[in-house]
Amino acid sequence: MATTEECRAALEKLSESMTRAGADVRAAAALDRSLSCRVTDLDVSFSGRLQGGRIVVLDTRPGPPAEKAQIRLAMTGDDLVALVDGELNFARAWASGRVRLEASFRDLLRLRTLL
Repeated sequence: MATTEECRAALEKLSESMTRAGADVRAAAALDRSLSCRVTDLDVSFSGRLQGGRIVVLDTRPGPPAEKAQIRLAMTGDDLVALVDGELNFARAWASGRVRLEASFRDLLRLRTLL
């Protein structure tokens, strides 16, 4: 089982990957939105912002996020690490329910390039 530190490192790795990505991905990530990632098996939430083409984690807390973010992810720690490492396909994980993503329809359309 992935640890809280490994999950935070995975989010940082994802953020770095987004800044080095091609123009299409950078454009999709150029949103300025609140973001939360709930790691269900660890019962911990990372909250922050998607801004400037990167993820900025501002808070880590036990349980659900303190506030409802505009973009909300939920998954196990192992799935988070596997997604970032390219070992788990996001679309398949989302379709099977292993990963939950909630956002406005407009944000989902913009984020599809990232996913």
